[in-house]
Amino acid sequence: MANPDATYQDVLIVGAGLAGIDTAYRVSSTQPELSYTILDRRDEMGGTWDLFKYPGIRSDSDIFTLSYPFLPWDGSKTLASGPEIKAYIEKAASKFGIDRHISFGTKVLSADFDTATDLWTVRAERGGEELTYTTRFLIGCTGYYNYDQGYEPEFPGIGDYQGTVVHPQFWPEDLDYAGKKVVVIGSGATAITLVPAMADEVEHITMLQRSPTYVSSLPSEYPLTKTLQTVLPDGIAHNLIRYRNSVVLIGSYLLCRQFPELSRKVLRASAKAQLPKGYEVDVHFKPRYKPWDQRLCVVPNGDLFKTLRTGKAEIVTDTIDHFTEKGIALTSGRELEADIVITATGLALQAFGGIQLSIDGESTAPHDHFAYRGHMLSGIPNFAFIIGYTNASWTLRADISARAIARLLGHMKEHGYTNAVPTTGGAELEELPALDLESGYVKRSPNAMPKAAPQSPWRIRNNYYLDALEYQRSKVDDSIEFSTLSASAADEQDDAVATA
Repeated sequence: MANPDATYQDVLIVGAGLAGIDTAYRVSSTQPELSYTILDRRDEMGGTWDLFKYPGIRSDSDIFTLSYPFLPWDGSKTLASGPEIKAYIEKAASKFGIDRHISFGTKVLSADFDTATDLWTVRAERGGEELTYTTRFLIGCTGYYNYDQGYEPEFPGIGDYQGTVVHPQFWPEDLDYAGKKVVVIGSGATAITLVPAMADEVEHITMLQRSPTYVSSLPSEYPLTKTLQTVLPDGIAHNLIRYRNSVVLIGSYLLCRQFPELSRKVLRASAKAQLPKGYEVDVHFKPRYKPWDQRLCVVPNGDLFKTLRTGKAEIVTDTIDHFTEKGIALTSGRELEADIVITATGLALQAFGGIQLSIDGESTAPHDHFAYRGHMLSGIPNFAFIIGYTNASWTLRADISARAIARLLGHMKEHGYTNAVPTTGGAELEELPALDLESGYVKRSPNAMPKAAPQSPWRIRNNYYLDALEYQRSKVDDSIEFSTLSASAADEQDDAVATA
């Protein structure tokens, strides 16, 4: 019988979002004898898809690659809404009994690894009460941004503004924007989603961007998707669609990186064809950077372009001089009047949900370590984490990492190992960023994440097929040192578990 409140677990997973449920499935289905609990600070599962509530919230990755390979998606449209994704996560957790292993409302604060017992002591809090867990293996499935705060620049004069200011990460349930003038500050996926989602109800909506973003239109449904779902069994159809979509996604990314100037022209031509005649495409849809230096934004059936054609929305490319009582004064001299200003200005980068890691009481920071195969840290025993792709669906990499972690746990059990720690073997590695993006949230926090290196197993790719091939070919003990507790240490460990 699952007992998520037991203070000792063989495996402790932090986070009940897409990655946490995926990891729990891979661990429990291959190592059913291991006890595990998922700790989640929220009151419901879903992670990102439970946190964000703004109008139109959806994934900008196709749902067939975002969903799990072991649970077919039963819809046919390409991009799913936030509530649909949350319901899917809940369905997976219920179907495989994972929901019985989740402790909600439990925020993990810190984790200390004891080398004498090869156990983690994890401090958490729930409802103001401090809790302590011990575990052999700790896995962080917390994403890479701060749930407590988004990024909000210091806008001059914002205190003078008499309207309402909202950050999408903390959307008020009672916000009434019907018939109002709205300005959305930002040009990323959130802003591009909000504009068409709100346009029908507002008086007028303006997307104010400092610089343009690449925007690509994606069909809301592919005819082949419905055909495959009609003629094939669910599982086979799902995996074929998943494979087809991932080939298109990775292929388009590689083409953009290999032929950036050609890609610029194609993306510009596509935008121009969908915009009103005479629209200043080179002002509002021609970024200074190369495609995929920042994440490319997709819009289903060109909904952003359709909204711009109606006249209910506009894009303004300018910079903010200061806020006024009625809106925003721009550097160009124009003033945008607004009843509501939405600051879709980005995320605050944060590793491992802000959990403070230490070994034998000595604190350590993520950036002090190299990422091993993108899911463990050099020099930190019995710890893994999940980070998805920046150029493709989060789950594509998350599932590879989850399978690798489950395989490692099986190897440890088979050989009686109690300690597994990635090691560079003393090699001097060239330091590279873990997230290969020029996005603002990455550049603002260059030391928030672990480091990468050019060579395997310290390289972090953005290529699902090469990663999948490497996973198949890799050895579990490559660049990992294993050890087993001595008899006296094992007795000490048993005492620690008994008193946990």
